[in-house]
Amino acid sequence: MTGGALLLATFLAADAADIDDDLPDLTDKIAQMASEVAFELQQICPPASPSDQAAFDRCRRSLFGDSALRRSLAPRLLWGRRNQDAAAALSDTNLTQFAPDVITGLYLPLFMYSGEYSTEYFERERLYLIRLRAGFRNLLPPGQFPYPFWHEEAKWGAYQAANAVLFWVNPKTAKVVIGQFTERGSGNPVVSTQPISHKFNGKWMWMDKEGRIQPRVTLFDGLFRQDNPYLPKLDSTYRTLALRMRDAQCDNCHMPNNPMPMRRLVLMHTPAHAAGEISRLMTAVREDRMPLDDTGAEQPLEAALKRALLESGGAFEELVKAAKDWEAAHRD
Repeated sequence: MTGGALLLATFLAADAADIDDDLPDLTDKIAQMASEVAFELQQICPPASPSDQAAFDRCRRSLFGDSALRRSLAPRLLWGRRNQDAAAALSDTNLTQFAPDVITGLYLPLFMYSGEYSTEYFERERLYLIRLRAGFRNLLPPGQFPYPFWHEEAKWGAYQAANAVLFWVNPKTAKVVIGQFTERGSGNPVVSTQPISHKFNGKWMWMDKEGRIQPRVTLFDGLFRQDNPYLPKLDSTYRTLALRMRDAQCDNCHMPNNPMPMRRLVLMHTPAHAAGEISRLMTAVREDRMPLDDTGAEQPLEAALKRALLESGGAFEELVKAAKDWEAAHRD
Protein backbone atom coordinates (compact mmCIF):
# COMPACT_ATOMS: atom_id res chain seq x y z
CA MET A 1 0.00 0.00 0.00
CA THR A 2 1.33 3.45 -0.89
CA GLY A 3 1.75 6.15 1.74
CA GLY A 4 -1.27 8.03 0.34
CA ALA A 5 -3.42 4.91 0.30
CA LEU A 6 -2.37 4.13 3.87
CA LEU A 7 -3.37 7.63 4.98
CA LEU A 8 -6.77 7.29 3.38
CA ALA A 9 -7.30 3.80 4.79
CA THR A 10 -6.36 5.12 8.23
CA PHE A 11 -8.83 7.99 7.83
CA LEU A 12 -11.65 5.63 6.91
CA ALA A 13 -10.90 3.31 9.81
CA ALA A 14 -10.75 6.20 12.29
CA ASP A 15 -14.21 7.58 11.58
CA ALA A 16 -15.64 5.69 14.54
CA ALA A 17 -14.14 2.50 16.00
CA ASP A 18 -15.50 2.11 12.83
CA ILE A 19 -15.90 -0.97 10.87
CA ASP A 20 -16.36 -2.94 14.05
CA ASP A 21 -18.05 -6.17 13.03
CA ASP A 22 -19.62 -6.46 16.47
CA LEU A 23 -21.77 -3.41 15.69
CA PRO A 24 -24.94 -3.91 13.63
CA ASP A 25 -25.29 -2.39 10.19
CA LEU A 26 -27.67 0.56 10.33
CA THR A 27 -29.29 -0.28 7.01
CA ASP A 28 -32.76 1.01 7.86
CA LYS A 29 -31.38 4.20 9.39
CA ILE A 30 -29.24 4.85 6.31
CA ALA A 31 -32.24 4.33 4.02
CA GLN A 32 -34.24 6.85 6.07
CA MET A 33 -31.34 9.30 6.13
CA ALA A 34 -30.91 9.06 2.34
CA SER A 35 -34.59 9.84 1.82
CA GLU A 36 -34.56 12.78 4.23
CA VAL A 37 -31.39 14.30 2.79
CA ALA A 38 -32.55 13.90 -0.83
CA PHE A 39 -35.90 15.56 -0.03
CA GLU A 40 -34.23 18.36 1.92
CA LEU A 41 -31.78 19.11 -0.87
CA GLN A 42 -34.62 19.22 -3.39
CA GLN A 43 -36.48 21.70 -1.19
CA ILE A 44 -33.68 24.09 -0.29
CA CYS A 45 -31.26 23.65 -3.21
CA PRO A 46 -33.61 22.93 -6.14
CA PRO A 47 -32.79 23.29 -9.84
CA ALA A 48 -32.41 26.96 -10.76
CA SER A 49 -30.40 29.09 -13.14
CA PRO A 50 -26.68 28.32 -12.62
CA SER A 51 -26.19 32.08 -12.18
CA ASP A 52 -28.93 32.57 -9.54
CA GLN A 53 -27.10 34.15 -6.59
CA ALA A 54 -30.19 34.29 -4.37
CA ALA A 55 -30.83 30.56 -4.83
CA PHE A 56 -27.20 29.82 -3.98
CA ASP A 57 -27.35 32.00 -0.85
CA ARG A 58 -30.53 30.30 0.39
CA CYS A 59 -28.98 26.90 -0.15
CA ARG A 60 -25.79 27.85 1.71
CA ARG A 61 -27.54 29.31 4.73
CA SER A 62 -29.86 26.33 5.04
CA LEU A 63 -27.18 23.65 4.73
CA PHE A 64 -24.79 25.46 7.07
CA GLY A 65 -27.44 25.64 9.78
CA ASP A 66 -29.31 22.79 11.45
CA SER A 67 -29.99 20.69 8.35
CA ALA A 68 -30.61 16.97 7.93
CA LEU A 69 -27.51 16.86 5.74
CA ARG A 70 -25.37 18.60 8.35
CA ARG A 71 -26.53 16.14 11.01
CA SER A 72 -25.63 13.24 8.70
CA LEU A 73 -21.98 14.19 8.23
CA ALA A 74 -19.09 12.63 10.11
CA PRO A 75 -17.00 15.00 12.29
CA ARG A 76 -14.54 15.10 9.40
CA LEU A 77 -14.97 13.84 5.88
CA LEU A 78 -13.28 13.71 2.51
CA TRP A 79 -14.36 15.40 -0.73
CA GLY A 80 -13.29 15.37 -4.36
CA ARG A 81 -13.80 14.12 -7.90
CA ARG A 82 -14.64 10.54 -8.62
CA ASN A 83 -11.57 8.75 -9.92
CA GLN A 84 -11.39 8.84 -13.70
CA ASP A 85 -10.70 5.11 -13.54
CA ALA A 86 -14.15 3.71 -12.75
CA ALA A 87 -12.56 0.58 -11.29
CA ALA A 88 -10.29 2.47 -8.87
CA ALA A 89 -10.83 2.10 -5.13
CA LEU A 90 -11.46 5.07 -2.85
CA SER A 91 -8.04 4.44 -1.30
CA ASP A 92 -6.47 5.20 -4.70
CA THR A 93 -8.38 8.45 -5.17
CA ASN A 94 -7.08 11.93 -4.29
CA LEU A 95 -9.47 13.56 -1.83
CA THR A 96 -9.47 16.63 0.42
CA GLN A 97 -10.30 16.57 4.12
CA PHE A 98 -12.96 18.98 5.37
CA ALA A 99 -14.86 19.80 8.51
CA PRO A 100 -18.69 19.80 8.16
CA ASP A 101 -18.71 23.62 8.36
CA VAL A 102 -16.59 23.89 5.25
CA ILE A 103 -18.30 21.33 3.05
CA THR A 104 -21.82 22.58 3.89
CA GLY A 105 -20.84 26.25 3.64
CA LEU A 106 -18.59 26.22 0.58
CA TYR A 107 -18.87 23.09 -1.56
CA LEU A 108 -22.20 21.23 -1.49
CA PRO A 109 -24.28 24.42 -2.09
CA LEU A 110 -22.52 24.81 -5.46
CA PHE A 111 -24.77 21.99 -6.67
CA MET A 112 -28.52 21.86 -7.32
CA TYR A 113 -30.52 18.72 -6.59
CA SER A 114 -33.62 17.16 -8.16
CA GLY A 115 -34.47 14.87 -5.23
CA GLU A 116 -33.79 11.74 -7.29
CA TYR A 117 -31.49 9.32 -5.50
CA SER A 118 -30.48 5.68 -5.13
CA THR A 119 -28.74 3.70 -2.38
CA GLU A 120 -26.62 0.56 -2.54
CA TYR A 121 -23.95 -1.23 -0.54
CA PHE A 122 -20.42 -1.64 -1.95
CA GLU A 123 -18.76 -4.70 -0.48
CA ARG A 124 -15.27 -3.72 -1.64
CA GLU A 125 -15.39 -0.37 0.16
CA ARG A 126 -17.56 -1.67 3.01
CA LEU A 127 -19.60 1.50 2.66
CA TYR A 128 -23.07 2.44 1.45
CA LEU A 129 -23.27 4.76 -1.56
CA ILE A 130 -26.03 7.34 -1.96
CA ARG A 131 -26.23 8.77 -5.48
CA LEU A 132 -28.00 12.13 -5.85
CA ARG A 133 -28.87 13.57 -9.25
CA ALA A 134 -27.42 17.07 -9.39
CA GLY A 135 -26.20 19.99 -11.47
CA PHE A 136 -23.49 22.63 -10.93
CA ARG A 137 -23.80 26.43 -10.58
CA ASN A 138 -21.00 27.22 -13.01
CA LEU A 139 -22.22 30.76 -13.85
CA LEU A 140 -21.77 32.28 -10.38
CA PRO A 141 -19.18 35.08 -10.01
CA PRO A 142 -15.63 33.79 -9.39
CA GLY A 143 -15.70 34.96 -5.77
CA GLN A 144 -18.51 32.52 -4.95
CA PHE A 145 -16.26 29.50 -5.45
CA PRO A 146 -14.03 28.50 -2.50
CA TYR A 147 -10.98 28.78 -4.76
CA PRO A 148 -10.42 29.01 -8.53
CA PHE A 149 -11.43 25.49 -9.59
CA TRP A 150 -10.27 26.50 -13.08
CA HIS A 151 -6.62 26.35 -11.99
CA GLU A 152 -6.85 22.84 -13.44
CA GLU A 153 -8.83 22.56 -16.67
CA ALA A 154 -9.88 18.94 -16.09
CA LYS A 155 -11.20 19.70 -12.59
CA TRP A 156 -13.22 22.70 -13.77
CA GLY A 157 -14.58 20.66 -16.67
CA ALA A 158 -15.65 17.87 -14.33
CA TYR A 159 -17.39 20.34 -12.01
CA GLN A 160 -19.24 22.01 -14.89
CA ALA A 161 -20.40 18.70 -16.35
CA ALA A 162 -21.34 17.12 -12.99
CA ASN A 163 -24.66 15.30 -12.97
CA ALA A 164 -24.40 13.51 -9.62
CA VAL A 165 -23.17 13.99 -6.05
CA LEU A 166 -22.13 10.85 -4.20
CA PHE A 167 -22.21 10.25 -0.45
CA TRP A 168 -20.30 7.28 0.96
CA VAL A 169 -21.81 6.26 4.30
CA ASN A 170 -20.28 4.26 7.13
CA PRO A 171 -22.69 1.34 7.80
CA LYS A 172 -21.84 1.31 11.52
CA THR A 173 -22.46 5.01 12.21
CA ALA A 174 -24.85 6.04 9.40
CA LYS A 175 -22.61 9.08 8.82
CA VAL A 176 -21.29 10.38 5.50
CA VAL A 177 -17.51 9.93 5.49
CA ILE A 178 -16.77 10.75 1.83
CA GLY A 179 -18.49 13.02 -0.68
CA GLN A 180 -17.72 13.11 -4.39
CA PHE A 181 -19.03 14.65 -7.58
CA THR A 182 -19.03 13.07 -11.00
CA GLU A 183 -20.06 13.71 -14.58
CA ARG A 184 -20.64 9.98 -15.05
CA GLY A 185 -23.93 9.64 -13.17
CA SER A 186 -27.10 8.49 -14.90
CA GLY A 187 -29.01 11.06 -16.91
CA ASN A 188 -28.25 14.69 -17.67
CA PRO A 189 -27.43 17.38 -15.11
CA VAL A 190 -30.60 18.73 -13.46
CA VAL A 191 -30.09 22.05 -15.31
CA SER A 192 -28.49 22.44 -18.71
CA THR A 193 -25.76 25.06 -18.92
CA GLN A 194 -23.04 26.10 -21.29
CA PRO A 195 -19.48 25.57 -20.00
CA ILE A 196 -17.47 28.74 -19.53
CA SER A 197 -13.76 29.31 -19.13
CA HIS A 198 -11.86 31.42 -16.62
CA LYS A 199 -8.18 32.29 -16.69
CA PHE A 200 -6.21 31.40 -13.56
CA ASN A 201 -3.68 34.10 -12.66
CA GLY A 202 -1.90 32.07 -9.99
CA LYS A 203 -3.67 33.74 -7.06
CA TRP A 204 -5.84 31.70 -4.68
CA MET A 205 -7.16 34.89 -3.06
CA TRP A 206 -7.35 38.31 -4.70
CA MET A 207 -8.79 41.84 -4.49
CA ASP A 208 -11.71 42.77 -6.75
CA LYS A 209 -12.19 46.16 -8.43
CA GLU A 210 -14.01 47.47 -5.37
CA GLY A 211 -11.10 46.54 -3.10
CA ARG A 212 -12.86 43.57 -1.50
CA ILE A 213 -11.02 40.35 -0.72
CA GLN A 214 -12.11 37.38 -2.83
CA PRO A 215 -13.35 34.67 -2.73
CA ARG A 216 -16.05 36.23 -0.55
CA VAL A 217 -17.46 32.84 0.45
CA THR A 218 -14.25 32.00 2.32
CA LEU A 219 -14.65 35.03 4.60
CA PHE A 220 -17.80 33.58 6.21
CA ASP A 221 -19.80 35.95 4.00
CA GLY A 222 -23.44 34.87 4.09
CA LEU A 223 -22.81 32.25 6.78
CA PHE A 224 -22.19 34.35 9.87
CA ARG A 225 -24.53 37.27 10.54
CA GLN A 226 -23.24 40.66 9.45
CA ASP A 227 -23.56 41.96 13.01
CA ASN A 228 -21.40 39.18 14.43
CA PRO A 229 -18.90 41.25 16.47
CA TYR A 230 -16.09 38.77 15.83
CA LEU A 231 -16.03 39.03 12.01
CA PRO A 232 -13.53 41.95 11.80
CA LYS A 233 -11.27 40.28 14.36
CA LEU A 234 -11.43 36.98 12.48
CA ASP A 235 -10.19 38.70 9.33
CA SER A 236 -7.22 40.44 10.95
CA THR A 237 -6.30 37.42 13.07
CA TYR A 238 -6.34 35.14 10.05
CA ARG A 239 -4.01 37.51 8.18
CA THR A 240 -1.48 37.19 10.99
CA LEU A 241 -1.89 33.41 11.00
CA ALA A 242 -1.45 33.29 7.22
CA LEU A 243 1.90 35.10 7.50
CA ARG A 244 3.07 32.68 10.20
CA MET A 245 1.96 29.69 8.08
CA ARG A 246 3.91 31.09 5.15
CA ASP A 247 7.00 31.47 7.33
CA ALA A 248 6.52 27.87 8.50
CA GLN A 249 6.28 26.66 4.87
CA CYS A 250 2.67 25.50 5.26
CA ASP A 251 1.96 26.66 1.71
CA ASN A 252 4.39 24.02 0.48
CA CYS A 253 1.61 21.47 1.05
CA HIS A 254 -1.75 22.91 2.06
CA MET A 255 -2.79 24.55 -1.22
CA PRO A 256 -5.48 23.57 -3.75
CA ASN A 257 -2.96 22.48 -6.40
CA ASN A 258 -1.66 19.86 -3.92
CA PRO A 259 2.06 20.53 -4.46
CA MET A 260 3.35 17.42 -2.66
CA PRO A 261 1.04 15.66 -3.92
CA MET A 262 -0.96 13.97 -1.17
CA ARG A 263 -3.81 11.47 -1.33
CA ARG A 264 -5.47 13.25 1.60
CA LEU A 265 -5.09 17.01 1.25
CA VAL A 266 -5.82 19.54 4.01
CA LEU A 267 -6.41 23.14 2.91
CA MET A 268 -5.47 26.12 5.10
CA HIS A 269 -5.23 28.93 2.54
CA THR A 270 -8.44 30.86 3.39
CA PRO A 271 -10.14 31.84 6.67
CA ALA A 272 -13.00 29.36 6.23
CA HIS A 273 -10.73 26.46 5.31
CA ALA A 274 -8.37 27.26 8.19
CA ALA A 275 -11.26 27.53 10.64
CA GLY A 276 -12.30 24.00 9.80
CA GLU A 277 -8.83 22.56 10.38
CA ILE A 278 -7.28 24.85 12.99
CA SER A 279 -7.56 22.37 15.87
CA ARG A 280 -5.78 19.64 13.91
CA LEU A 281 -3.17 22.14 12.71
CA MET A 282 -2.39 23.15 16.28
CA THR A 283 -2.09 19.51 17.36
CA ALA A 284 0.22 18.68 14.45
CA VAL A 285 2.49 21.65 15.18
CA ARG A 286 2.65 20.87 18.91
CA GLU A 287 3.58 17.26 18.12
CA ASP A 288 6.19 18.31 15.51
CA ARG A 289 4.34 16.52 12.72
CA MET A 290 4.50 19.55 10.43
CA PRO A 291 5.89 20.68 8.10
CA LEU A 292 7.04 17.91 5.76
CA ASP A 293 10.22 18.10 3.73
CA ASP A 294 10.53 17.30 0.02
CA THR A 295 10.63 13.58 0.77
CA GLY A 296 7.46 13.68 2.89
CA ALA A 297 9.35 13.27 6.16
CA GLU A 298 8.38 15.33 9.21
CA GLN A 299 10.64 18.31 9.75
CA PRO A 300 10.09 20.04 13.13
CA LEU A 301 9.95 23.83 13.10
CA GLU A 302 12.55 26.06 14.60
CA ALA A 303 11.54 27.08 18.12
CA ALA A 304 10.75 30.71 17.24
CA LEU A 305 8.64 29.74 14.20
CA LYS A 306 6.79 27.11 16.19
CA ARG A 307 6.07 29.55 19.02
CA ALA A 308 4.79 32.23 16.60
CA LEU A 309 2.59 29.75 14.73
CA LEU A 310 1.10 28.36 17.92
CA GLU A 311 0.43 31.86 19.24
CA SER A 312 -1.30 33.12 16.09
CA GLY A 313 -3.11 29.81 15.56
CA GLY A 314 -4.35 29.82 19.14
CA ALA A 315 -5.72 33.35 18.76
CA PHE A 316 -7.52 32.40 15.55
CA GLU A 317 -8.91 29.22 17.09
CA GLU A 318 -10.34 31.15 20.05
CA LEU A 319 -12.00 33.72 17.77
CA VAL A 320 -13.55 31.02 15.57
CA LYS A 321 -15.09 29.44 18.65
CA ALA A 322 -16.29 32.80 19.96
CA ALA A 323 -17.89 33.67 16.61
CA LYS A 324 -19.69 30.32 16.46
CA ASP A 325 -20.84 30.63 20.08
CA TRP A 326 -22.24 34.10 19.31
CA GLU A 327 -24.12 32.75 16.31
CA ALA A 328 -25.60 29.95 18.41
CA ALA A 329 -26.74 32.43 21.06
CA HIS A 330 -28.38 34.73 18.50
CA ARG A 331 -30.29 32.25 16.36
CA ASP A 332 -33.71 33.53 15.36
